[in-house]
Amino acid sequence: MHLEMRDSYMRDDPAFIAWQEGHRADPDDRSSWWRPWLDVVAEATSRGVAMRRCRIVSEPVSDYIRYEYDGTFTNVAAGERVRWLPRRRTRDLALPGVDFWVMDEAVVIYNHFSGDGQWSELGMEVVRDPALVKLCGAAFESAWERGIDHAEYRPA
Repeated sequence: MHLEMRDSYMRDDPAFIAWQEGHRADPDDRSSWWRPWLDVVAEATSRGVAMRRCRIVSEPVSDYIRYEYDGTFTNVAAGERVRWLPRRRTRDLALPGVDFWVMDEAVVIYNHFSGDGQWSELGMEVVRDPALVKLCGAAFESAWERGIDHAEYRPA
């Protein structure tokens, strides 16, 4: 389970800059967009592991979110399920203040970013506290329930 809650990340990413300049991945040219992370997703999902990502987004969406949206077909092609949750629909949800992953219902990996979307000094924080794993799992599920499947979501 991966919950993303920021409207932009690492705006100096070369792929994001290329997208801003008009580059779009060609869904028919898999070799041009397939990358090592997608191999991990494809291998895990082929073993029956459910990989889910929910992105909480402000609307109208930022350029960065539009970039993520345009490239999400690659995640879906690898086997990941992705949902989008407009921030206005989260007002009664209790959510942690940082993005996170929950792995195997045993580990939480918090992703710490600076205000401008760069990795902060803390970077990734691995936590094995069962109470925090449970808290993040419940938060993810509450967001997931309200999320809109990637195939149905249209960014405003």
